[in-house]
Amino acid sequence: MLKRTLLLLSSSLIIACSQSPTTSSPQQTDNQPKPTQAAIASAHPLSTQAGMDILNQGGNAFDAAIAVAASLGVVEPYSAGIGGGGFWLIYEAEKDKYTFIDAREMAPAAAHKDYYLDKDGKVNRDKAVNGPTAAAIPGQAAAFAHLAENYGELPLSTSLAASIEQAKEGFPVYEHYRKLMGFRLKNVRRYANSREILLEDGEIPEVGYIVKQPDLANTLQAVADNGFDGFYKGQVAKKLVEAIQTDGGDWTLQDLANYKVIEREPIRLQFGDYDVISAPPPSSGGIAIAQMLKMLAQGSLPDWKSLNSVDQTHLLTEVMRRAYKDRAEYLGDPDYFDVPFAELLSDTRAKNWAASIDMQQATPSLSLNGVKNLQEGFHTTHLSVIDQQGNMVSATLSINLPFGSAYTANGTGVLLNNEMDDFSAKPGEPNAYGLVGNEANAIAPGKRPLSSMSPSIVNTENSTAIIGTPGGSRIITMVFLGTLEHMQNKPVEDWVSRKRFHHQYLPDVIQHEPDTFTDREQVALLQRGHQLKNIGRQYGNMQAILWDKQSGKVTAASDPRGYGQSQVSETAQ
Repeated sequence: MLKRTLLLLSSSLIIACSQSPTTSSPQQTDNQPKPTQAAIASAHPLSTQAGMDILNQGGNAFDAAIAVAASLGVVEPYSAGIGGGGFWLIYEAEKDKYTFIDAREMAPAAAHKDYYLDKDGKVNRDKAVNGPTAAAIPGQAAAFAHLAENYGELPLSTSLAASIEQAKEGFPVYEHYRKLMGFRLKNVRRYANSREILLEDGEIPEVGYIVKQPDLANTLQAVADNGFDGFYKGQVAKKLVEAIQTDGGDWTLQDLANYKVIEREPIRLQFGDYDVISAPPPSSGGIAIAQMLKMLAQGSLPDWKSLNSVDQTHLLTEVMRRAYKDRAEYLGDPDYFDVPFAELLSDTRAKNWAASIDMQQATPSLSLNGVKNLQEGFHTTHLSVIDQQGNMVSATLSINLPFGSAYTANGTGVLLNNEMDDFSAKPGEPNAYGLVGNEANAIAPGKRPLSSMSPSIVNTENSTAIIGTPGGSRIITMVFLGTLEHMQNKPVEDWVSRKRFHHQYLPDVIQHEPDTFTDREQVALLQRGHQLKNIGRQYGNMQAILWDKQSGKVTAASDPRGYGQSQVSETAQ
């Protein structure tokens, strides 16, 4: 009964807030405009092309998204893959319907609250991060099957063909692959199958080295031939369980057979002209983005668009701080934890949070009370797709840390995630990043860990934006900042290239890219009581699409920080 109640509660979350000038919600009509072009933005050119090829073969946006995601799992093994999972926000134009597809990984039945604690009650970080014990049951293959069976036009044998070929024939190593392998080289070397597939004689491959994955090609072929059963039952499942149990993990055949995709209603917020559609729990993204926008809409605060750079950074930091405080304290898997949706998204909470913001002085995070925050692995991937019927996909996919658990199951080519570390291994104790989680996100059998993945769509009467990015706990603030760029009528290239900063309640610092603030801006922020941390590198890899409904024109952009590519089709005649 609790599970049904929570799902119904989440489905009712359509929240209105005013943003001057106040307008009514855009009304749907029987004569919805259609884009004159299709577009795809993804983190790798080969993956974008795989999706465009599917569109050219008569597939729709959902078929193309399968092709893109499957390809990314081959050519971006550091970010996503069939050994991981993700969130898919989709829009069916014919039904005028948004659906959130939760293909997040699930804890195996053997997992429990103290799964990673040693005899002294301390967290065994290696067990939680590396090898088969770190892996939750993947959802990616189930998502492919679910999308193809319920939304696509083409069989999986067609939409997975490019990824199968890429796995067989190989792809050339590029600099971004080398960079991310540097984070995980020591652990990739520990596992024979990963070492053989992903390295060159035990070292980071040179640019141009061809990475071939024949076992992965066979696994993808099994999914192409048999859908869900091709991965979660039969020979692939047996090989996965045998390898994992041999190497110290606890998966069972029943764990795999029990995996289920869950369709949830997305979070929706009316923010002036903008209908913001985003991810519900177990993502924390949609609620946090909605909370931040609701705070900005309060009359007690100045109009964020009219502020100078320092005042605007200060205000956005303060709303980030408060939303992340609630994220840490109240969010978890809604099938296991009573998430207080109504309270978190109430007008009263937004007004109270806004009233607590001093435009001249930073609020010390600890003065807000609450538990410390948690953080996920920083490497993920995102894809955005629109077809000429107006169907849309915004999907964020992950295996957590770069190259996941670093463990490839023998005979399958499946590089496993380490998403179990996204749970609170011991509420009140630090995870791999020195940050602390809470009871709502404690480990339990079959539970899905909290995530920041925030695939989003922003709709108005005249335009639609599709936006998302990887980046661990910074995902939410990147999507938030990118959305604000859109709300200032800036082109899609500006959304993905915007200089970034982030505050997540604790640690109480503004994290930022090296060139985000001028010296003058840094001094002004420090004078207001903010602490600044230059993280020394750029972050994120946003993929975005903008559809201008008045002209029908579609534009798309891939983050210049990454290796990705966007493509827009020829204009329909």
